[in-house]
Amino acid sequence: MDPHLLRTFVTVAECGSFSAAAERLGYTQSAVSQHISALENDLGTPLLRRRPVTPTPAGERLLEHAAPILLRLATARADVRRTLAQPPTALILATTPLATAGAGATAGAGAGAGAGAGAGADAGAAAQPGALAVALREVRRSHPGTEVTLTVCGRDEVVEGVAAGTFAIGLVDGVAAPSDPLRLSDAVHLRTTPVAHDDLIVALPNDHPLAGRRGLALRDLADARWIDAPDLAAPLPVLRAATGSDGFRPAFTYAGTDLHTLLTLITSGHGLAVLPRSVPAPSTVPVMSPRLVHRTELLHGDLSEPAALLLSNLK
Repeated sequence: MDPHLLRTFVTVAECGSFSAAAERLGYTQSAVSQHISALENDLGTPLLRRRPVTPTPAGERLLEHAAPILLRLATARADVRRTLAQPPTALILATTPLATAGAGATAGAGAGAGAGAGAGADAGAAAQPGALAVALREVRRSHPGTEVTLTVCGRDEVVEGVAAGTFAIGLVDGVAAPSDPLRLSDAVHLRTTPVAHDDLIVALPNDHPLAGRRGLALRDLADARWIDAPDLAAPLPVLRAATGSDGFRPAFTYAGTDLHTLLTLITSGHGLAVLPRSVPAPSTVPVMSPRLVHRTELLHGDLSEPAALLLSNLK
């Protein structure tokens, strides 16, 4: 299957228009139509209805496979190019919004799960939110002339960008059991280096009935109002899976990556969110059960690049 044809098909399905897809891809509308016809002929079935432009049942099935296929191809291309590339003069990296909050935290920050709030606060004393900035300063000192670009984006974008070679390295955060790595993508295998882990808290309004408690079990909050902020807070599907509950349904959705906005929504009573303990939320209660941690990992395709290698020492 020609990846160019597959990419055209995905773009048309996303745009819902041949002309809009042609504009996005930089093709003529005629070329887009020819790509779709060639793919349909190859597979022996229509993939798109034309008026309106929507996937057929066969097209829907192909879309399920398309993203992993294209990502794996991009990853393979990036890995090959890394073996041929000259030492770079630019370092492009990406981070999820809260990954830098965890970078530099002590690896044992989550050890006091059974302790009260006071023990949790002591465990966080070694957190160093500026660890990434310090590492980048060392890059500038050791490799003068290296142009550094830092992008803050969502988890999926960091993973896909590192896999495809758009970013040299990435920092990504998420929620996992203490001994488990993050589950990032089934489509590609990425090299990862653990950086830090941190305890979890529930951020809630100051006047919430549970404010001031020394700890809580997440399952007891399954039916609470939750904010769905997938690129900042612990994803609600992860909380459902961890607690074996069908609760944790979103009452409010925040699709952005600004932590201040999320905390304002929480303190205004729009819902709760599970966050790392290092986040400066006004009112929090430690998560005691189930045993989960906020984990930060470094993603990379190749750490032979000297500037990238420096950033592998964030922990």
